[in-house]
Amino acid sequence: MDSPAPKGIFWIASSLGDLRGFPDDVRDVMGFALYEAQLGSKHPAAKPLVGFRGAGVLEVVDDYDGDTYRVMYTVRLGDCVYVLHAFQKKSKKGTETPKHDMDLIRQRLGIAQQLQAERDKVEKGKSK
Repeated sequence: MDSPAPKGIFWIASSLGDLRGFPDDVRDVMGFALYEAQLGSKHPAAKPLVGFRGAGVLEVVDDYDGDTYRVMYTVRLGDCVYVLHAFQKKSKKGTETPKHDMDLIRQRLGIAQQLQAERDKVEKGKSK
C-alpha cells in the first residue's frame, strides 16, 4: 500500500534559518515532528499551543544540554504545514512562552493565513 504524499511545507519569516541554528540532535527531533505533520500524523512531542485554539497551532518542545528549543506550526490552513516560529527559550523559569514570542507567532499566523488565501485564489482560478 502506498503512503500518502507529504503535504507541502512553508517556512514563515526566519523560522527555517532559526531551526537550522539548533543543535543537530534537536534539528533531527524537530525535523521528524514536522515530517510527521506533513504525513498527517502528530509527533508525541507535539502539543497544542495555549491561546491558539481555533487556529490549531502546535508546539514541539525538545530539551538538549540544559536548553529548551521550540517549534510552532499549524496544519489547519489548506493542505500545507506552515512553520511559524522556531526559537531557543532563554528564560530558565517556568514553561510559559514569552509574550514577545506569542506576539510573533500571532503575526506570523496572520501571514500564513494571507498566503493560504492567495493560494486558494490561484487554485480557484485554475479550476475554472
